[in-house]
Amino acid sequence: MFAKPQEFTQSGLKFATFCANTTFDGIERLSLLNLETARTVFEASAANLNTLFGARDMQSFTDLQRSIPVLNLEQGIEKGMAYSRNVIAIATETKDKIAKEVEIHVADTNAKVSGLVEQTLAAAPAGSEVAVAAVKSAIKTASETYQGLNKAAKQAVDVAEASVSAATEATLKAANVVAPKSASKKAD
Repeated sequence: MFAKPQEFTQSGLKFATFCANTTFDGIERLSLLNLETARTVFEASAANLNTLFGARDMQSFTDLQRSIPVLNLEQGIEKGMAYSRNVIAIATETKDKIAKEVEIHVADTNAKVSGLVEQTLAAAPAGSEVAVAAVKSAIKTASETYQGLNKAAKQAVDVAEASVSAATEATLKAANVVAPKSASKKAD
């Protein structure tokens, strides 16, 4: 158990450092994804522009423009959805790592605080049983409240993730409906 207040501080500092490092790792991964995406878009745009510069007349320009993959609605939506899934995966992994560490840290801290309280209350003078029972009840209530909040937060995250998945599927289905229609209009 904790014997000194410095141990509480060291534990809190280690926890804060873990959370900061995990968050920075997520930000770094997201930044790399954004840079990779920006590079891909830039390279594709440059290639498409070079292709269009090769047009000799208006008809060949129009034909080349239709053949450019970036202008394909379905491919654009699929690439956007892939990017979104990667962003969500990075955010979810980061959140899961931090949530797991929070649970471990809170459980460990609760155990140590309970032990410290037990040691302190064991040395309490006779007749202080009511105060001891009140402190124990307060610790139990705080622990149960944290567990309830943690459960509610997990349920909210699950609902949000399910909503994102449903929106992703709906968007892809809509893209499949729109893309064939736009392709048939081009063929006309």
